Amino acid sequence: DSRGVSSLLKASIPVAELAASGPLEGYDLLRRGFTSVKNELLPSHPLELSEKNFQLNQDKTNFATLRNIQGLHAPLKLQMEFRAVKQVQRLPFLHSSNIALDTLRGNDESISFEDVLNDPSQSEVMGEPHMMMEYKLGLL
Repeated sequence: DSRGVSSLLKASIPVAELAASGPLEGYDLLRRGFTSVKNELLPSHPLELSEKNFQLNQDKTNFATLRNIQGLHAPLKLQMEFRAVKQVQRLPFLHSSNIALDTLRGNDESISFEDVLNDPSQSEVMGEPHMMMEYKLGLL
């Protein structure tokens, strides 16, 4: 009897009507936050762009220095190790410290802003594990 009722409910409610339509159709407000056109057009501060690319610029400088000192093989080997280490991660709903990447970059010997004030237990991105896995696998 309950199986018959559920099939009637599924048949009576078209799925297309429940889907969002309009400009925010594929936008997930809970995961990405509110949109702002101003934030998408201009950085809020002149140094913001420089700070976003700081690690990339530092890596490029280190690779160039390493190439000049040891030759072409050294930065290539290090880039392959970086790529291999970045592929290994935890499940999407668990915080990943990327300790191997920090060790390769030499950041494991220093204390920075993120080490002190970036507590993963206070993160606002923690969500429901099953939904996050389905989203990552493309099932949702």
